[in-house]
Amino acid sequence: QARDISQARDISQARDIEEFPVTLILQILLVITSMILIGLVLLHKGKGGGMSDLFGGGISGSLGGSSVAEKNLDRITIVVGVVWFACIVGLGLLVGAEI
Repeated sequence: QARDISQARDISQARDIEEFPVTLILQILLVITSMILIGLVLLHKGKGGGMSDLFGGGISGSLGGSSVAEKNLDRITIVVGVVWFACIVGLGLLVGAEI
């Protein structure tokens, strides 16, 4: 019985060593995408213009319609949001498997 417990510990430790780099990479990617997502959301034009006015968003907003820059900003925000969501789900699955 002691041998079975020892083997179970060895398997658990091996799994932790294998999952550690993946967990670390996902955590780093999560922090980076979180910062980028905050910046991208602040750049979006809101009802009052928001932070995007600082970077020239108010000028193109008066012309009406969505500019190419706004459409690209939307696309980039969606992609970064999907990557952020994937990191959250991946970390949740890895941490949930450890418990």
